[in-house]
Amino acid sequence: MNNKGFSNPAKYKNKNYELKKMNSSEKPKKRKEKSLPWWVELLFVQIGLPDSILINVLKVKKRTKELVKNEKRSFLIIFFWATSLAYFYPVIKHSQNKLGCEAIAIDYIIKNKNIKNLNKRKLKMLSTNFCYGGEEIYEIEN
Repeated sequence: MNNKGFSNPAKYKNKNYELKKMNSSEKPKKRKEKSLPWWVELLFVQIGLPDSILINVLKVKKRTKELVKNEKRSFLIIFFWATSLAYFYPVIKHSQNKLGCEAIAIDYIIKNKNIKNLNKRKLKMLSTNFCYGGEEIYEIEN
């Protein structure tokens, strides 16, 4: 048999490996050339803001990421506290308004209706009724 057309297959494998290796070295270069974020493109390329502002913004962004990474527990505690406050604030505000209204209504009942022999429970009941739009107070005779 004639072996003129055939050569060592290991040579072809080595050449293919070298070609793949050379082609793969170009891909990381393309990956390194990332496109700019939209806000950088808009503010600093299209509008033309100075580069010193971009440098400051990137420094602040880096510091913020480090701060969040280092102080994650503190931020979670603050977030939980703020969420709790926002959740309970309407209840607290309603109770505060109710107590204020009842105090004003008690003073009004005592001064305008001249009631002195009414016990505290009935007076509180009348004031609560008055604060929520009831008209029992008008039925009381002077």
